[in-house]
Amino acid sequence: MSFLKLQGVIAKVVPGSIAAETGLVPGDKLLAVNEQPLQDIIDLSFSLAEEVIELLIEKTNGEQEIIEIEKEYDEELGIEFENAVFDQVRCCANQCIFCFVDQMPAHLRASLYVKDDDYRLSFLYGNFITLTNLTEQDINRIQRLHLSPLYVSVHTTDGQLRAQMVGSKKAANIMSQLTRLVESGIELHTQIVLCPGMNDGAVLEQTVRDLFQFQPHILSVAVVPVGLTQFRETCYPLRVFTAEEAANIIKKAEQWQQEYYRQSGSYFVYLADEFYLAAGYPVPADERYDGFPQLENGVGLVRKFLAEWGKDGVGNGSYTEPVYLDVVCGMSAEKILRPLLEAVKIPNLHIRLVPVANQFFGPHITVTGLLTGKDIAQCLLAQDGLRTGVIIPGVALRTGEDVFLDDMTLTELETHLKVPVRKAYFAKDLQSLLRRWQ
Repeated sequence: MSFLKLQGVIAKVVPGSIAAETGLVPGDKLLAVNEQPLQDIIDLSFSLAEEVIELLIEKTNGEQEIIEIEKEYDEELGIEFENAVFDQVRCCANQCIFCFVDQMPAHLRASLYVKDDDYRLSFLYGNFITLTNLTEQDINRIQRLHLSPLYVSVHTTDGQLRAQMVGSKKAANIMSQLTRLVESGIELHTQIVLCPGMNDGAVLEQTVRDLFQFQPHILSVAVVPVGLTQFRETCYPLRVFTAEEAANIIKKAEQWQQEYYRQSGSYFVYLADEFYLAAGYPVPADERYDGFPQLENGVGLVRKFLAEWGKDGVGNGSYTEPVYLDVVCGMSAEKILRPLLEAVKIPNLHIRLVPVANQFFGPHITVTGLLTGKDIAQCLLAQDGLRTGVIIPGVALRTGEDVFLDDMTLTELETHLKVPVRKAYFAKDLQSLLRRWQ
């Protein structure tokens, strides 16, 4: 028996787990369960519902063996895989006029250029998909396994305009695709990447109203502004929103929210934080985010931060010797952080907020999460005065690793600055570091 195309490469085996007891090690490959090949960890989760299972394993030396396991119904094997899909990640074949990957400079790590458009990663991790590469078999599987919710990049419900913006004729079928999914009971979170002069104004209004007709199966609509780097020589000509335009979008969104809340009890449509920061408007109150369904999309991060900061405060602290801490942020976060840090009164603690301009991607990119190690280092080294340590935003690091977008590590940044560098992911992390720097 041979399963050459479908294989899950084991990355980690939990000590003391069933997998460890059977002798599985990182590098072994899972080829099948109960003689059935697996496409992904979704298939695996259904296969593991049995109490007696047979694993077909290819060991690191190339030999194959069958391992029989008896376990409880809900007992985990204790395996983590290198990838969630065992065949191949579905890549995007579109040519979106606003694609951020197309605006990346050359010679970065390969993973930054991967444009996935895989419904499985949408279900598992909340990655946004366009639906343009779904086959009939894919749709049947989504329905059969009830893979819900999915995250869909809609951008506009005007089929002709969507085909132009996404760069695919298949994109024009968005309304019929959404209809088929919701009629199957699939719930959806959606997003609109808003481009001035393209899908804003009356087009945006129609798109939001079209999507609301699918309620309650469409759970949320996030409107995010197009992000433009300085590497756009061959890209479609686009611009960013002005402060006045951002303010007008906010006012319109508030009207929709009030209307939809009266009708459904949900505000339904949510704007990315960047609109409020660009317009100089306060971010909405906590309840206006309905539980923050699209936090990962930059919708409500500021409100969550402010709520967490105000919950406990920095508290009492004191240092016997002077401590000078630099707190790094992106340009757009400065107006949020500055009043908070200026209100911190801890004896002998001196805080300097250092907003870093994004030289790497260009001046239009102001979010903290896209700062690079080199830009942070250069900005800090240009600052005069004493420095005991530096606090950098954890959101600027690769998930689970101490590595920036430009592959500079946290350790390398410390070497450049010659002081300790610590990371803060949330408000409570920042408060703790300010209160007890070590």
